[in-house]
Amino acid sequence: MDNKEEQVNEIEALDSIYCGEMEILTYEPYHVFLIPVKSDDFDEDAEAGIMCSLKFEYTPKYPDEPPIIEIESTQRLDEEDEQILREHLKEQCNENIGMVMIFTLVSAAQEWLNSQSDMRRKMAEMAEEKRIKDEEEAERKRFEGTRVTVETFLAWKKAFEIELGLNNKKVLEEKNKKLTGKELFLRDKSLNESDLKFLEVEGGEVVKVDESLFQDLDELDIEDEDFQDDDG
Repeated sequence: MDNKEEQVNEIEALDSIYCGEMEILTYEPYHVFLIPVKSDDFDEDAEAGIMCSLKFEYTPKYPDEPPIIEIESTQRLDEEDEQILREHLKEQCNENIGMVMIFTLVSAAQEWLNSQSDMRRKMAEMAEEKRIKDEEEAERKRFEGTRVTVETFLAWKKAFEIELGLNNKKVLEEKNKKLTGKELFLRDKSLNESDLKFLEVEGGEVVKVDESLFQDLDELDIEDEDFQDDDG
């Protein structure tokens, strides 16, 4: 069987295998034809999977030499992917020299597309899982706040006590500002004691004070003006 006869027989077999899909472009002097190749998950509407059309051209010595192969009508294949697929098909040609090989080349291309599509899908799933994990971690940290250690707790406690003391002092000062002279006198016993001490040392002599006179001050109706200076 000569090369031309082998080519005609292969075209008839391919037409029955890829019925309705293979497109014969020329018959003479040698057959030129297109066969579409798709990954198993290819869905044009969903923009999933990968596909391309392989354009084969017989040479005078085919199958004793490789056919001319071009990659056309690609979907989701970049130039680098095309080059890798082209090299992959070239290797397949070298392994099948002397035998009709179009079906083998189409099968090898489909297997390669499936592998590429599976890898892309897994990478997309991993990227999505990482995105969700990162979002959950960020959300957890947002609610978790700063981890408490002995050092951070002691620093917080010290700052809290200082702030509390300052606040208490401020509140007391504000409250004292609002007290009347009578309220200050009744509130602060040190005022009584200081006055008594002053009387005790006045003139260098001990002045005897009857403290019982001050025991019922609460019962007296003393107005604030009673404590004002007569000159005022």
